[in-house]
Amino acid sequence: MPLVKATGIDKKHQEELVARGPLPKHIAIIMDGNGRWAKRRGLPRIAGHNEGVNSVRDIIEACAQLGVKYLTLYTFSTENWKRPQDEVSMLMRLLVRALRDERDRLHQNEVRLKVIGEFHKLPRDVAKELLDAMEMMKENSGLTLVLALSYSGRWDITNAIKKMYADIHAGVLKKENITEEMIGKYLATKNIPDPDLLIRTSGELRLSNFLLWQSAYSEIVIANEFWPAFRRKHLYEAIADFQTRERRFGMVSEQIQQSPKSRSARIIERFKKSVTNS
Repeated sequence: MPLVKATGIDKKHQEELVARGPLPKHIAIIMDGNGRWAKRRGLPRIAGHNEGVNSVRDIIEACAQLGVKYLTLYTFSTENWKRPQDEVSMLMRLLVRALRDERDRLHQNEVRLKVIGEFHKLPRDVAKELLDAMEMMKENSGLTLVLALSYSGRWDITNAIKKMYADIHAGVLKKENITEEMIGKYLATKNIPDPDLLIRTSGELRLSNFLLWQSAYSEIVIANEFWPAFRRKHLYEAIADFQTRERRFGMVSEQIQQSPKSRSARIIERFKKSVTNS
């Protein structure tokens, strides 16, 4: 089954994005606001998490259609284990159900699945579903979907230091050879490029311990929508915003004159209006 193609006005929006400029190769998303979305509607928190799965499905499909190479979703943080046990158990059951429901669709659409985080902390049934899904999709060549599960940026960096320390003592690594590039090879995201665009939903202005090393030069977009309300039109707006940014990486504008110049914020506004009116 080939990837479902965009049609109608949605296809037009995607073509406009592609024509406007380079797309982010790697998008990372902090999916925040499930509980608040449900609370505002007088619903139990589980309703927000259930609707959030629909957002995940829509965003994965849109990224695959656009040709985005990597999509990393902050699915469950190390700190989330501190939540009430009933909610943690419910989230794990929801994850298992979502994996079972979506695995075949993802596989047919050439999505490759990877997991980063403290895998050993996950319940056995969750780990099994993930391992089965990753094995099924390991040869796929489309979008790489990275689930950050029981993950935190500080854990990632600490774990990298421990592995480097062990390799130094084993004579595999010399401390003189430690570089930023070398450190990247010890992180959970080795072989995955750093995110070009990092999106956080719900309007919160923090990274929440997500990809701390990797997001050093990521363009950050804060979306006011809670995650269950975040759909592809909001993704398109974030990408359009990204395309207006001048990514200097510590240099000055004159040094990167050969790069496409930043576009006016009016472009974003026009794009937002075209999406909203469609």
